[in-house]
Amino acid sequence: MSDISPRDERLRRYWDRQADSYDRQMAFAERRLFADTRPWLCGQAVGDTLEVAVGSGLNLPHYPDDVRLTGVEWSAPMLATARRRAGALGRGVDLRQGDARDLPFPDEHFDTVVCTFALCGIPDEHAALAEMARVLRPGGLLLLADHVESSAWPVRVLQALVDAFTVPMSGEHYRRRPMRQVSAMGFTVEQHGRFKLGVIERLAARKPPSGGTGHPK
Repeated sequence: MSDISPRDERLRRYWDRQADSYDRQMAFAERRLFADTRPWLCGQAVGDTLEVAVGSGLNLPHYPDDVRLTGVEWSAPMLATARRRAGALGRGVDLRQGDARDLPFPDEHFDTVVCTFALCGIPDEHAALAEMARVLRPGGLLLLADHVESSAWPVRVLQALVDAFTVPMSGEHYRRRPMRQVSAMGFTVEQHGRFKLGVIERLAARKPPSGGTGHPK
């Protein structure tokens, strides 16, 4: 966290400023685009569970009660919002400030790793996914959801135009496809869905059992 680059610091300040209004900004997407994605994804978590880029804690109500939950977020104001939400829910969760690209946990530490609508804004999503694979136990479950490159070419053209503004301004990417790297790391995709012209994608993928690499090929 101490060796943050000037660009990363600028992006982190951007997200710091969004903390108070983030839930309101997300309200339309939650209603019209994401559907039941948060409960669908978080409801599959088991055991020791890590949520990467926990943000304001919008997923917290959707985890099973018996999950032992840890959350990481690099924006301190966002993390403060998540702490308030956890307190209001009476939800026990270990919330820490940290970088998705350099997770502060030992190898093979969690049974489940979750990341929702955040890889689109992480400067190096490949490093973040590699870290998720590293801290996940063999046979563990990776649960991801994000807005991705559309399956419809007119929408892809629009996404490319939007990227030209959002990537330099806020680091937000609209044409990433995390599933490709998940498959390349040797994970088995057990459940997968795309909807809203393929713009929203969610998946549940299993890390190879002991003896598998869990790293990009």
